[in-house]
Amino acid sequence: MSTLEVIPFSEPLAERLAGPPTGTVLFWLGQAGFAIASAGRLVLIDPYLSDSLARKYRGRAFPHERMMPPPLAIGDLGPVDLVLVTHHHTDHMDPETLAPIAAANAQCRFVVPRASSGEATRRIGVGSDRLIALDATDTVEPLPGFTVTAIRAAHETLERSPEGHHRFLGYVFATGGARLYHSGDTVPFEDLAAEVSALAPTVALLPVNGRRAELTAAGIAGNLTLAEACQLAGAIGAKHLIAHHYGMFAFNTLEPAIIDRAAMEAGCAVDIHRARTAVEYRLSN
Repeated sequence: MSTLEVIPFSEPLAERLAGPPTGTVLFWLGQAGFAIASAGRLVLIDPYLSDSLARKYRGRAFPHERMMPPPLAIGDLGPVDLVLVTHHHTDHMDPETLAPIAAANAQCRFVVPRASSGEATRRIGVGSDRLIALDATDTVEPLPGFTVTAIRAAHETLERSPEGHHRFLGYVFATGGARLYHSGDTVPFEDLAAEVSALAPTVALLPVNGRRAELTAAGIAGNLTLAEACQLAGAIGAKHLIAHHYGMFAFNTLEPAIIDRAAMEAGCAVDIHRARTAVEYRLSN
């Protein structure tokens, strides 16, 4: 059974990533983004490290100004071996983050929804030889000892491309005895827990910003609430929940104190950890 140790640190994240390997460790990059270091490899999930959305939406009804700076510059990531992208929204598939990563790491490949493979090619600037296009239930081993299984997600609905491929995905990522579930952006839907629990993740990385009618009406899809994230983490058999997708945009967040209070109460069947920068989440068996 994997355990999760929470280790604050004071040095820059770039120095932490460049240090000697310590098993399987996670770092939060903000929003839904995570870095996973294991076995000398660096894997990113949904990194948003630019300010592209602030420029795009400046002066509009929902400005996307950052509430938190990126925890490191894109150029300070060091060698990146693999990037998982859950869907096409820019805070998950950001051309100003992914294209520089692709240019600096010729060996790096990108796991993307098959429904968005064309958009991924355009935004990342790579050919199909560097894309690993998945649909729900597909499993691949993109690196030795690393497996990725795609799971359906509903943001806020289950959507398919004209070809029948799911537009939104989550991933169960397994390496070194650790099994992590990153749901992507999703709300609860029938059979989600059963699909994920069959893969036995011990750590769930789940959004907690919820959803609001006025945002949905404006075309800004929502996510799990904190209560729903707790329920889903328990239903899939995870022991730890790392709550994320908050603290980036003021119009679409959750107060950190609410997450901290839930972590101290006994209302959730799993251990709740609020995603924080300058914290290492270390998995061990």
